[in-house]
Amino acid sequence: MVSHDEYKLSESDYAVRIDLMTQVFGIDAAERYFEGLPSSAKTSEAYTALLHCYARSKLIEKAEDLYERLKGTYLSLDAITYNELMTLYMSVGQLGKVSLIVEDMKRQNVAPDLFTYNLWISSYAAALNMDEVRRILDEMTLDSGCNESWIRYLKLAKIYINSTQLASSNFSSLVESDKSSTQRELISYDFLIILYGGGLGNKDTLDQIWKSLRTTRQKMTGRNYICVLSSYLMMGHLKEVGDIIDQWKQCATSEFNGNLCNKVLVAFKEIGMADKATSFQMVLGEKG
Repeated sequence: MVSHDEYKLSESDYAVRIDLMTQVFGIDAAERYFEGLPSSAKTSEAYTALLHCYARSKLIEKAEDLYERLKGTYLSLDAITYNELMTLYMSVGQLGKVSLIVEDMKRQNVAPDLFTYNLWISSYAAALNMDEVRRILDEMTLDSGCNESWIRYLKLAKIYINSTQLASSNFSSLVESDKSSTQRELISYDFLIILYGGGLGNKDTLDQIWKSLRTTRQKMTGRNYICVLSSYLMMGHLKEVGDIIDQWKQCATSEFNGNLCNKVLVAFKEIGMADKATSFQMVLGEKG
């Protein structure tokens, strides 16, 4: 991957090369390439690309060392860099470190994006600290970056929390008794679904996430079905809502729960989306 002298690489070109080198030749090759770059080419984008490679490989110590090194450069950073480290901590179960990264962002006056908020919320939801989840949701509404995508995310998150009784003591006891941490992992999956189904409205990615979740060996719960059907309902994809209901009824590990569906109806009405509630009621009637 040697460039001709007359071809000037952009900041994004260096970042792409780091990512490609990791995939083709491994982390060591990407590190050597990065270290061999001139100082002017070691931009925040190049650092973030290498940080992404470490995060994807779950190399915690390397990622943290690079992050500290990056902070010492005084380069201008954006939310993407911090999100990479937060994603790493979520993937290895170090939930408490996620909020520390958010504190770093605030000290540096870096504005969070929707991915930042989702990771931050997921870390507390997986730890069943619902007071913090609600506090962060409230903070989102006051953020100057709050737009229509964020509002959809906020609405869907509230529907999910209220209809699944995520904050109830009974549910907390159930999760605490699950020594395999399966339920905690599934909660993180749920908020990923909320991000793409609610905030980003990306059906293709939502399809992929749901397919991936169904192919895992983890025991599906009614909460997972409620989360994904609410997401499809938010986007207006009623066929998919019906498909989820069929899948739920055929599931061997989670009995279809009409009461949960009724709570979704109520939750949509409470946030002023009576049209969605009516559509859902129609689908439920068709499915018997």
